Amino acid sequence: MGRISLPLVDVNVTWKRSRKHRRPIDGGHMFGSYDVPFNLEMEGISLSIEKEGENLRYRRESPGEKAEKILLANNPKLLINPIEPTNKPKDLTPYLFIELAKSLTVEPKATKKIFIKFPVEIGIFVSVGRDFEALDIFCMTPQKFTLYGDPRTGIICKHFRSDVYGSVPLVDPIREGVIEVTVTNTSTSWVDVTKAVFSAYGMKIYYNDRMVSLKAHMKIKASQIAEVDFEDSPVETDMNKSLEIYTTRKLSIATPKFVMELGL
Repeated sequence: MGRISLPLVDVNVTWKRSRKHRRPIDGGHMFGSYDVPFNLEMEGISLSIEKEGENLRYRRESPGEKAEKILLANNPKLLINPIEPTNKPKDLTPYLFIELAKSLTVEPKATKKIFIKFPVEIGIFVSVGRDFEALDIFCMTPQKFTLYGDPRTGIICKHFRSDVYGSVPLVDPIREGVIEVTVTNTSTSWVDVTKAVFSAYGMKIYYNDRMVSLKAHMKIKASQIAEVDFEDSPVETDMNKSLEIYTTRKLSIATPKFVMELGL
């Protein structure tokens, strides 16, 4: 985890008065900015930052996992928001592989819109001024890895399985988000699609109390090749933009697009 230096306006956050939750709250209501000391409890999650002498102690409990840290800081602010979903259970890959529960058959030269789900990861940040420090990351959905491509030379990806929807599905925003995917078949043949692979370097995540969302484009170029990238806009109008972790990790060889050359 690392420090992120940004003007506050760039992350679309206005710091609010202290919200000291000492009773259960629901779903996306946990996302937002908070004053310290802080205490939040909801189903399966307990988060707190409390005074301990001259210092602060951060604690988090979630299903199967605990975290605890000492903060040497004066009056930091706290930000909780969804982040790129490729950091847990280990930071091994920037790629998210979504297996479609039902395959898509796309006609030549067609453009259609679908909705799929993705696993939400939650980032806890502290800040003093413009510097944001990624303090903790956790995930409430089952997690595993898979390979895209050949077992010997394939690309390691975080794996998730999703149904395909014709409209925005209902989700629990601390567990699952929604990707609006515009699928364009630029080829002259019918093409079957059974999966989608996304790069975290291009993700533009937005959230509100009801939903965490991404907008993506899949451009099919041949029966086994597609280019996948993201659009920097929300699925709904009343959404906040998340702070991006992968922006600070971006390497010269990194690209926000992913070219699926090993099958659809």
